Amino acid sequence: MATTVGILGGGQLARMMAVAGASLGLRFRIVDTVPDACASQVAPLLCADYTDLDAMARFAETVDVVTFDFENVPADTAMFLATRVPVFPNPQALAVAQDRIEEKQMFARLGLATPAFAAVDSREDLEAAAQSVGLPAILKTRRLGYDGKGQFRVRTAADLDAAWAALGGVPLILESFVPFEREISVIAVRGRDGAFATWPLAQNFHQNAILSASVSPAPHADAVEPIATSYARRIAEELDYVGVFALELFERDGGLIANEMAPRVHNSGHWTIEGAVTSQFENHLRAVTGLPLGSTQPRGTSVLLNWIGELPDAAAVLREPFGHWHDYGKSPRAGRKVGHATVNGATNEVAATLTRLAAALDRPDQIAPALDALRA
Repeated sequence: MATTVGILGGGQLARMMAVAGASLGLRFRIVDTVPDACASQVAPLLCADYTDLDAMARFAETVDVVTFDFENVPADTAMFLATRVPVFPNPQALAVAQDRIEEKQMFARLGLATPAFAAVDSREDLEAAAQSVGLPAILKTRRLGYDGKGQFRVRTAADLDAAWAALGGVPLILESFVPFEREISVIAVRGRDGAFATWPLAQNFHQNAILSASVSPAPHADAVEPIATSYARRIAEELDYVGVFALELFERDGGLIANEMAPRVHNSGHWTIEGAVTSQFENHLRAVTGLPLGSTQPRGTSVLLNWIGELPDAAAVLREPFGHWHDYGKSPRAGRKVGHATVNGATNEVAATLTRLAAALDRPDQIAPALDALRA
């Protein structure tokens, strides 16, 4: 009988997991709080609140293993499910990644370089943290923030009142601002048997705090790739992690500073669908179902272009011999990730394709940074 994988969360990551898992003979069941979640177009969906334990118990009876497509699934729900069915990554790994203080403390304990940081639970704490961490700094919610949400940049002490007014009332963390040279990410996977692998690093570019483009393999990254791999391995072994995760890093002065981890498949790894021997989605499923991991070797150079808010003209990408199109089946909305494209091939072919797409799609500001990185 085919293995049925349950996924908590029905967004585009669950959708791409289900598509990738079909060739492995896997079946899927999705849980989401809205009935029109885009993964419901490719797998059966149970519409329920994640805190509805009766619904979760019924869900557990229909699946062989559970995973998730976003990190804000209540850790208590994951723990409840783990008493009934295997859950990967394990609930403790999810809980650590959900709290920026616990996450940073783990990084420091494992010897990863991090920005200076301090917990903030009151206006007085914020004042003290500004003194200890130094300014400029970034005030963040400890939980639930993503794509730049739940953050406030504190440039000087004059910004402290506004920062507290914007975010105060929930547990916070103040982190020193890192004047980094570039942001990179490492996507890693660990199997049930402890097998570990990483894909080539991605160099990431953002617009309005949302990932707009990624280049992989990241250019001129030979010196820092062993550091990133070591960091990821330490985290995976510390958490007894099973599945794919991303570690976002700042590069500065030839070293790497750990920013955040995402305990799931990650936007900056979408290029692996066409650009690696085994995609992050397939390898995540191999890991959580106990199958051998696949090769993470790249197939040439890949550039990911994220579509935010609305989709551009698909024909412009599809007429390109090295272009690949992904429509998530979502309705347009400002700030929403609705799809992506990947350009994959030899570096010169990718650069030429991007040059044409920048004009055809009228998106020079999105494409130019990735093109510059390829040419550097």
